[in-house]
Amino acid sequence: METHLTLTLLFLYFFLTFSSSVFAHDQSQPQDLVRSSCLHARYPKLCLRTLSTYTGPAKSPLDIAQAALRVSLAHAKRVSKYIGASNAGSHSSSSLTKRQQADLSDCKEQIADSVDELRKSLEELQHMRPETFRWQMSNAMTWVSAALTDGDTCLDGNVMPDVKKRVTDLARVTSNALYMINRVG
Repeated sequence: METHLTLTLLFLYFFLTFSSSVFAHDQSQPQDLVRSSCLHARYPKLCLRTLSTYTGPAKSPLDIAQAALRVSLAHAKRVSKYIGASNAGSHSSSSLTKRQQADLSDCKEQIADSVDELRKSLEELQHMRPETFRWQMSNAMTWVSAALTDGDTCLDGNVMPDVKKRVTDLARVTSNALYMINRVG
C-alpha cells in the first residue's frame, strides 16, 4: 500500500511538473526560439532586434529562417531604392566623379541582384518538400551567399559613406539569414 501511494505521488509530481513546463513553454516558445536562434548568429544583437518584432509564425527553425530572409529582403529593397535615388538625385554628376558614378551604378546593379537572390531563396524555403529538401536547402544557401558576395562587391567600389553604411547593414542581416538557413539544414 505504501509503495502504491509513493508511486502515485511520484506520478502526480512528474505529471504536474511536466504539464506546467509544457504550458509555460507554449506561451513563450516563439520568443524563446528567436532568442536561442540568434544566440550564435554572427550579429546576435542585430538578429534579436530585427527578429524579436517579427509577427509571423515562429514555431520552427524554418519559420525563423524565413523571417530572417524577409528582413534581409526588406533591407535589400530599401538599399536598392536608396541607391537608385542617390544615383538619380542629390549625388548627380556634379558632385560625383565619373569613377564614383560608375561604382554607384555597379553597386545599384549588385544590390538589385541581391534582391532577386534573396527573393528566390525565400520562395525556395516557402515551398520545401521532403523529397527535394537537400536540393532546396542548397539552392537557398547558394543564393543567400551570392547576395552576400554582391554586397561585398558593392563595398569594394568607391561609394559614398552613407551607401556603405546601408550596404554593410544589409550584409549583416543577410549573414544572419544565412546562419538561420544553416540551422534548418
